[in-house]
Amino acid sequence: MASALLTVVALLWALAVAAGQDDNNAVVLPGWPSCSTTDNYTDGSQYKKNLDQLLAALPAAAGDNGWFYKGSAGAGGADEVFGLIMCYADWNAIQCQYCLADAGAGIKHWCPGSRSASAIYNACVLRYSDEPIPATADLEVVFNAYVSGEPVTSQGLSDAWLRLMTKLTSGVTADPLRLANDTAPYSSSQEMYGLAQCTRDLNGTECSKCINSYIGQLGDMFPNDTGGAIKGHSCYLIYQVGKLDITLPPAPVPPPPSLQPSPGLYFFLVEQIVGRLVQRNNVDVVRSTEPSSSSKTGIVIVVYVGSVLIILGLAMWFLLRRRKSKKQAKIFEQGREHEMKKGGDFDDDDEPEMENEFEKGTGPKRFGYSELAIAADNFSDTHKLGEGGFGSVYRGFLKEMNLDVAIKRVSKGSKQGRKEYASEVRIISCIRHRNLVQLIGWCHDAGELLLVYELMPNGSLDTHLYSNSTLVPWPIRHDIVLGLGSALLYLHQDWEQCVLHRDIKPSNVMLDASFNAKLGDFGLARLVDHGRGSHTTVLAGTMGYMDPECMINGRASAQSDVYSFGVVLLEIACGRRPMVARRGEQDVIHIVQWAWDFYGQGDILDAADGRLSGEFDAGEMEAVMIVGLWCAHPDRSLRPSIRQAVNVLRGEAPLPSLPARMPVATFLAPPDAFYYTSSVTTGSSSTGTGTSTTPSSTASLLK
Repeated sequence: MASALLTVVALLWALAVAAGQDDNNAVVLPGWPSCSTTDNYTDGSQYKKNLDQLLAALPAAAGDNGWFYKGSAGAGGADEVFGLIMCYADWNAIQCQYCLADAGAGIKHWCPGSRSASAIYNACVLRYSDEPIPATADLEVVFNAYVSGEPVTSQGLSDAWLRLMTKLTSGVTADPLRLANDTAPYSSSQEMYGLAQCTRDLNGTECSKCINSYIGQLGDMFPNDTGGAIKGHSCYLIYQVGKLDITLPPAPVPPPPSLQPSPGLYFFLVEQIVGRLVQRNNVDVVRSTEPSSSSKTGIVIVVYVGSVLIILGLAMWFLLRRRKSKKQAKIFEQGREHEMKKGGDFDDDDEPEMENEFEKGTGPKRFGYSELAIAADNFSDTHKLGEGGFGSVYRGFLKEMNLDVAIKRVSKGSKQGRKEYASEVRIISCIRHRNLVQLIGWCHDAGELLLVYELMPNGSLDTHLYSNSTLVPWPIRHDIVLGLGSALLYLHQDWEQCVLHRDIKPSNVMLDASFNAKLGDFGLARLVDHGRGSHTTVLAGTMGYMDPECMINGRASAQSDVYSFGVVLLEIACGRRPMVARRGEQDVIHIVQWAWDFYGQGDILDAADGRLSGEFDAGEMEAVMIVGLWCAHPDRSLRPSIRQAVNVLRGEAPLPSLPARMPVATFLAPPDAFYYTSSVTTGSSSTGTGTSTTPSSTASLLK
């Protein structure tokens, strides 16, 4: 897609996009939003209620209206809120839907209390205001970028550019969707592609004014370049040598087809309605003074049309309700049949004691299969959020609880998946913390194993850290670090037993609508008593995050989790995966040794994520990286407890003093056995029983 080729020149495109390996990006944070700063609304105010109502309604309204909607909430009142949202055509349908769904949370995060705000996202534009949004062109340039297209093979750039701009200008003005994509020959073998798009509330004149303004600025910004793009709150213009992937918006959902009863039925219904009105009001039609011919005609028309509209409206409401009820009834019946099955995969298991584990949790609710099937539209692909090694996750809505949820459905026949399901129910159902993903409920019927979680709108941390087109700013990263540390402090020391997570990694750190970190996926977790040194178990976790000593002796402990926590801290600070290349070399080493080299040379801040361009608090960055090295110390006896690490991260304790060279691990030699390799890929691999899997199968299911 075109936006995957954007190289920011004039501005940093500071977005956070929930993007998975399958390129299903969910845009959540805007780039350089415009936020009002005066007369802000307060929590609980009527304006905030209207704003929440508007932002909640925008996704469905735009989805039914060709990916564009302009409307308001709180009509007629002093606190009426006006809004507009539209998707850009060079992003696909899934990315558009994610943007429509998540843009509201992003703009509220960056513009808290603002009565008016405008924001550009990768896939959509969103505006709201306490005054009607005018249908006039806003010529301000919010974002511009050089676009890298195909190599240039001729000198016809200027001619091709002019022909293309002429086509786009005339096309976007004439198109009712205010959208035009076209091409112009650039050479005998190449084409120049372009897209012009305006918000659909502009008329042709205003749209043309906006696009022409951008055309003039493109020529000045990118002279003799083979590609360029400008985005603003009213229009968008992009061109490049090389194909643009354009997804045209779907046609608006048409109104229900009109019923066409016979004229006799019309008059019969009208006669019945009028007759009842006459009886109710004791009107003596026969004795009344006869009105004029024109008056009689007007009365008949009004009564006739009004009655028919009422009848048709009721009929369509009944038909739609009946159709929806039939579909849900079918799903419910299928679910009931599913629940009645005996001898499923779960029932025939050779571990009957596992059945009792499901009843030990007191908080989460036990759901019936049919209830969850209805919530997730019978687990249709349109509701699928992601897929992993042991199952799939679906977006659902629990009507009785008025709650959006994520439903993990464990694959049938996956013995490891079933074990993780039991562990999850047993452990996470007993614990509650603001930085832990909440388990809402569970279900096991006839071999079906399902877990119901609170929905995390912004997906997992890894999708934001490693997005090629977006950047997570340092303040959000630092808050994520503190939130994850708080979760581990609760698990290790503040609950009645010590919970060993055993699989701490960015894909298991989930982000809510406000980008608060919540640790999830307790499928590999184990409970141990406080004071117990370690827990002997089968090898479990993800390569790159596993404590090297645990990989040798199979003994997991709180210090193993601390090691994984340290690796994640370094990832957040450095923006690199666990396996990285040495400076100036092609060999791959572990991020701990890579960062320790910088620390030993006294330039630890040089290891910070270069994409941040130095825009971070130096003290916070240094603390995160040094604590990361401390937690990942090769000698687990020299690692801090999670409380010691959190105290330093919070600024409540001084930084530790570490040796200039990374110490040699005492449990085996040579020292680089688990920190250095030249044959390991930079992706992650996971193991639950000692066997590795591909990165895609170890990604968190809750995306």
